[in-house]
Amino acid sequence: MACAAIAIVVAGWSQALAQSGTSLTENMVGQWEFSTAGRDKTCVVTLRGDAVRQDGKRLELEKGCGEVLPFMKSVASWSIKGLDIVRLQDAQGQPVIDMTEVESGIFEGLRPGEGVYLLQNLEAARALSKSADQMIGDWSMVRGNGNAICGLTLTNTDAGDGNFQVFLKPRCDAMVASFAPTLWRIERGEMLLQSAKGEVWRFEADDNAQWRRVPDSADPLIMMRQ
Repeated sequence: MACAAIAIVVAGWSQALAQSGTSLTENMVGQWEFSTAGRDKTCVVTLRGDAVRQDGKRLELEKGCGEVLPFMKSVASWSIKGLDIVRLQDAQGQPVIDMTEVESGIFEGLRPGEGVYLLQNLEAARALSKSADQMIGDWSMVRGNGNAICGLTLTNTDAGDGNFQVFLKPRCDAMVASFAPTLWRIERGEMLLQSAKGEVWRFEADDNAQWRRVPDSADPLIMMRQ
């Protein structure tokens, strides 16, 4: 499964860091995806290991990055601050954004007034995009006993902020019908359904190529391909 591929990539990154004894600086060298939290705006950032002025290291931005995310035009280099902060900084060495590791291989930073941004391993990020593509189509929502309670269609119709439209089919169980999801997205390996009111149901992939609602319960809710 695509989500398993993501886990392998991220686990490999974390394991390499632990086993090699190398520093965070050395393990950050390579290609990364910098994006908004919903991944609706992305650009590739290449972190180099050679030093530049202002106590930083060389950084290369993908062509067009500054047009997608204008503040990135001021990013001139990168550095590690403290034990776990990856700083993208300007030509004077001042921070443009500080990123802290929130999961293995995934860093998160906040720009006041703008929102949260992510920096994650490029290979894992592309596997995540692929997994979203594989979700498009018709699904059944079933109980643990195998009884189907609703049908729904996940589309690739862009709804903004990394979300896509989802449509319920007729004759859904009252619980699902009252929830009435209108959006779906893949976020950090989970599949999220969101209602017009902002309520979110989260699903994790299991070992049977199905998606199971979390937190789990004695009467689980599972999404299966139709």
